[in-house]
Amino acid sequence: LPGAEMRLPLGWGWLFIQRSLAWDLSLLPSTGPISSALSAHYGTRPVVMVGGFLSGLGLLLASFATCLTHLHFCIGLLAGLGWALVFTPSLATVSRYFEKRRTLATGLAVSGAGVSSLAFSPLFQLLVDSYGWRGALLLVAGMSFNLVAAGALLRSLSLAGDSVAGDAPGQKRLSRLTSLLGLDLLSHKPFMRYILAFILIDTGYFVPYAHLVPYTREMGYDEYQAAFLMSATAVADLVGRIFAGWLADSGTIFHLLHHLTLWTVLTGISIALIPLGGSYALLMGLGICYGFFAGALVPLQFSCLVEIVGTGRILGGIGLMHMLESMGALLGAPLSGWLRDATGNYTISFIISGAFLLAGGLILLTLPNYFSCSWPSNPKEEMKEELEMEASEPTQLPQPILWPS
Repeated sequence: LPGAEMRLPLGWGWLFIQRSLAWDLSLLPSTGPISSALSAHYGTRPVVMVGGFLSGLGLLLASFATCLTHLHFCIGLLAGLGWALVFTPSLATVSRYFEKRRTLATGLAVSGAGVSSLAFSPLFQLLVDSYGWRGALLLVAGMSFNLVAAGALLRSLSLAGDSVAGDAPGQKRLSRLTSLLGLDLLSHKPFMRYILAFILIDTGYFVPYAHLVPYTREMGYDEYQAAFLMSATAVADLVGRIFAGWLADSGTIFHLLHHLTLWTVLTGISIALIPLGGSYALLMGLGICYGFFAGALVPLQFSCLVEIVGTGRILGGIGLMHMLESMGALLGAPLSGWLRDATGNYTISFIISGAFLLAGGLILLTLPNYFSCSWPSNPKEEMKEELEMEASEPTQLPQPILWPS
């Protein structure tokens, strides 16, 4: 009707907001190469600031939504694009600025996800209960606009390898666009094996986040016990991210790929053992182990990527990796749900999910210098020689060299 307003009960309004946010999160990985290309061309500061503005604007406009299409467009598309423009450049900036303590810095940077899992979920529900879904979106929009100020604090860093990424005079426009998007990495065999490993890892990695609560309820525990289990898992995830970063940078004899493989295998085993949680205490212990190991895996993923593609290509590498590995993340939960329906329980679902992580860990063993114990005495000089070689032969990618942190 003309002038009619979309009025939804609080529960339904929050449900539709969650659906829009789910669409938003599915959009984020697919726009990774775009945010990488824009950051490589214009710098990280303006891209993150624009992304923060778009995310806040999308949530602000969504608070005035009169139909579900309006809500999906504002949150799922506009805010989703904004958050995509924020995520990749911010993470790449951390990787470019830190060398000795890169993994710890990355762990601290991505630990915000664990904090948000604990704080923002009940906070959002409180805002909806207190102000309605429109008021809640207005307040969340105000939070998102703070990303503009945060982006203004970023400062672009010029590195030796940046000039290789498409700035040569007279370079063809198509070749430059390919380089900005990171598509030249598709011919980089170690990088593609790394991507394949994480497609398999992500297929099983997110399954407990989707099915651990239903499994807990199926075991006969109430919703509060299930929620407490996920909160404990989120705390362990937060601790694992920081601890793994500290451990990798502590000067052990193992290099980053060894740490990554260890956490990947332990995460897979912890997922496969979840069906053995016959009591709530045992299930809680397995959930905490999964959260800790899964959190520890995250900072190593990005630190190892720097060692494979180099700091000069980290923007394109992260963007392309997010886009390609999202195939596994999108496949995992539906596959495990189908296995649960086919078998009548979650046992096979969790076992298969753990097997995917173990398979990804095996592929990590094929990366260059994985079993090597000797490293270049001066990594910076080695990288300089590789960049000079690549500049003289722009169609060739340098042979990856993995160095200890």
